[in-house]
Amino acid sequence: MVMAQSLFIKLKTDAPDCLIDVLAPTWSFGLLARMPEVNQAIAMPLSHGQFGLKDRITLGKRLFLSQYDQSIVLPNSWKSALVPFFAKIPKRTGYIGECRWGLLNDVHKLDKQVLAMTVQRFVALACAQASVAPPCPTPRLHISHEQQQAVIAKFTITSNTKILALCPGAEYGEAKRWPSTHFAELARAKISAGWQVWLFGSEKDKVAADQINQATQGACLDFTGRTRLAEAVDLLSLSTAVVSNDSGLMHVAAALDKPVIALYGSSDPTFTPPLNANAQIISLHLACSPCFKRVCPLYPPGHESHTACLQGIKPEHVLELLPP
Repeated sequence: MVMAQSLFIKLKTDAPDCLIDVLAPTWSFGLLARMPEVNQAIAMPLSHGQFGLKDRITLGKRLFLSQYDQSIVLPNSWKSALVPFFAKIPKRTGYIGECRWGLLNDVHKLDKQVLAMTVQRFVALACAQASVAPPCPTPRLHISHEQQQAVIAKFTITSNTKILALCPGAEYGEAKRWPSTHFAELARAKISAGWQVWLFGSEKDKVAADQINQATQGACLDFTGRTRLAEAVDLLSLSTAVVSNDSGLMHVAAALDKPVIALYGSSDPTFTPPLNANAQIISLHLACSPCFKRVCPLYPPGHESHTACLQGIKPEHVLELLPP
């Protein structure tokens, strides 16, 4: 969703008076509300993987009343193109994907060699058929002073010292997660230097956050599982720097224009990098990576070389890249 903002910015640059409505899952509404290019968010009633033909027909008929001029379909699945079709939107743009001829009538052919990055593929849908990768606007989430004050009051925090935000989770799997012991060593170093350390993530990241906090004798402020996404975004906007695995929160931090250190293991930093000049990427570029596996395929847990692509990124290296 953060990368989709680059497309929204491109559309508004080309046609400043256009209105952009985004059909999306409700969990993403906190992000969309912080994108000034978005007119309104519309709830997608189906979760990922659900077909729900009747629901898609009903939603399409409802959207028909809004008389949209164009739809741009970002997912490549066949079912994702059904709602614009049932909404009878005149121009329905997207990649061929899963044989979507007819459902889409402004069909782009995806050349993965030309459009190597996800964000390029999104932005290219606002252009003519791309023979070269288009320039991609940098995502920018806008957080108001009032939104910041609201989370400060709700979580009773002080923000008068430097704050290091750590994002130790990664929804995809352990092969994208820097070891908790490394995060903890980094946290101890910055706490000793007078910084606050905040931990971010979902309920699924509680184990990693607990391990980090235990190793720092509870000196970190743990927000994992305690915030809605919108609150996590507003809290991240208060941070001084962010260290994150390749995750959604990494992209959020980059869109907040924070100095981000992004840690890559099994994934490819050239495919979905943080979209900000302030971001620094650390990847060891081992011969076995990127493998795109959820779990290290070469060595079992406990082996000294298990997730070597992440184990080998040492805390002192990350520490050198952080502000003093």
